[in-house]
Amino acid sequence: MAIRVKTTRRKVFEHDAPLRVVAVLGGRLSEEGQWLNSELDGLLERVIKQTRFKGEFGDSLFIATALGQVLIFGLGKRRGHTLDDLRLAGAKVAEAVVERGVREAAVENFFLKRFGKVEATEALAEGLYLGAYRFNRYKSGVPEPRARFVIAQGFGPAAERAGVVAGGVFLARDLVNEPPNVLNPVELARRAEALAREVGLEVNVFGPEKIQDLGMGAYWAVAKGSDNEPRFIELVYRPEGEPVRKLALVGKGLTFDTGGYSLKPTPSMTTMKGDMGGAAAVIGAMKAIAALKPPVEVRAYVAAAENMISGHAYRVDDVLKAMNGKTIEVLNTDAEGRLTLADALAYASQAEPDAIVELSTLTGSCVVALGRQIAGLFAADEALGRAVQRAAEAAGEKVWPMPMEPAYKHLLKSEIADIKNVGTREGGAIQAALFLAEFADAPFVHLDIAGPAFAPSDEDRPYGPGGGTGFGVRTLVRWVLDQA
Repeated sequence: MAIRVKTTRRKVFEHDAPLRVVAVLGGRLSEEGQWLNSELDGLLERVIKQTRFKGEFGDSLFIATALGQVLIFGLGKRRGHTLDDLRLAGAKVAEAVVERGVREAAVENFFLKRFGKVEATEALAEGLYLGAYRFNRYKSGVPEPRARFVIAQGFGPAAERAGVVAGGVFLARDLVNEPPNVLNPVELARRAEALAREVGLEVNVFGPEKIQDLGMGAYWAVAKGSDNEPRFIELVYRPEGEPVRKLALVGKGLTFDTGGYSLKPTPSMTTMKGDMGGAAAVIGAMKAIAALKPPVEVRAYVAAAENMISGHAYRVDDVLKAMNGKTIEVLNTDAEGRLTLADALAYASQAEPDAIVELSTLTGSCVVALGRQIAGLFAADEALGRAVQRAAEAAGEKVWPMPMEPAYKHLLKSEIADIKNVGTREGGAIQAALFLAEFADAPFVHLDIAGPAFAPSDEDRPYGPGGGTGFGVRTLVRWVLDQA
């Protein structure tokens, strides 16, 4: 996908482009818009008045002029916009430009005076990238979008950094959007290996024999039901010199989830190619981290598998033994993600990281509680939880702290094993987080991204089209950089 964001020191009306984008705020053209309007002898104001363009946030008005096309973009009536608003404005501008098929647009740096050149450029550039994304790989005769955006009075290094982070988001979105007959566990591992070669990461990939040799009994139980073999993936970024901290990222990697013998109904199965959204996020984050080169060591882990039905599939009432020696009674084969994550967390803990952050499309309970645009943040370590929350807020991804309520732990007590894989429906997301914490031997945060990781095509999406959103990449990158 050929999407580029550049900067220029010039103002919008000084930059020669097929399309220029200026804003309307509170019913009035911005300063840049007034300059351009003056160059056009008042044309923009006349058209705005004639069309009764209100300038509500996100509204667009295209005007053909002697100097080329102009896009008037509405920023609403209120003042006090945030960087999140600026990202969203960039995304909406990009959507409008890509849909119109324009190849180059000069864009006003909307809140330059409010936020300063660095922050304003980075947020706007990030929004432009995210809004321009499309996944057309399997549509006959539909090309991938090509567009070049030039931010007026921008700061080049900030736009470049936004491009690096967006590249990680694009990778995560691509992985989630691939159909499950293409992206099975073996293919996911192959792409991780290709990424490692491209950006200079270390990579280790384990197949069925090694998985069993390591004692990953919970992960193997889920994986063995499919004809497509599992792959355990480890990506390692090492900084130059001694790392100031050692961090671990863990992502759920179910490339397709039928529910196993606790079979999902068809409507619930249609988005299950996205059940590896956590894996996609940590792999995408590692791409950006390798480019940004923070002075910390980062290891990413994915236990990739399919949850299928066959004569080899695990059953309700099975008792499994995880890598850390804990035994697990299976009461629902559709609670498989936490089983694969149990062994991934136990393996990650062996490297003695200073902190583990794990992302997974884990529970419908979290979607019921928080909807489709907010992830649940469950912190077994309060200080780490606050740090991840700050990173998410700075990155513009919505998370909400949820309790790790100790009183609910008894709901996972098993009569015949150390723990069971499900408790009650009430508080299900909390119980899932408590289950995972049993296998993490380090300060630990669990992000339940079941809501925001995949956007149905019939819903309003803040940053791009339906499908994989790449949620979590920006939070992880910001959190890692904050540890430097």
